Amino acid sequence: MNYKVLKDTYTYKNENGIFLKKNLKKMTKTSIVLIIYILGLIFGALVLGIWSAETSVYKGLLGLGWTALALIGLFFAEKNENN
Repeated sequence: MNYKVLKDTYTYKNENGIFLKKNLKKMTKTSIVLIIYILGLIFGALVLGIWSAETSVYKGLLGLGWTALALIGLFFAEKNENN
């Protein structure tokens, strides 16, 4: 393997890693709340079976509660970013 190619690849990976770290630091609180909400929906769908064929009032209220918490989180995230 050519040493120059290996060195260029390593430099490319390091530069992209630094670029990703800088972008993660710029991530707004609103984006973080949305990511947590989406991960929670995926968790609820796969693990808790919220969207399974056997539904119940409990599962519906769980979904509504999670959405309400996400909306409250978005409200406070936007409020704090504007100040």
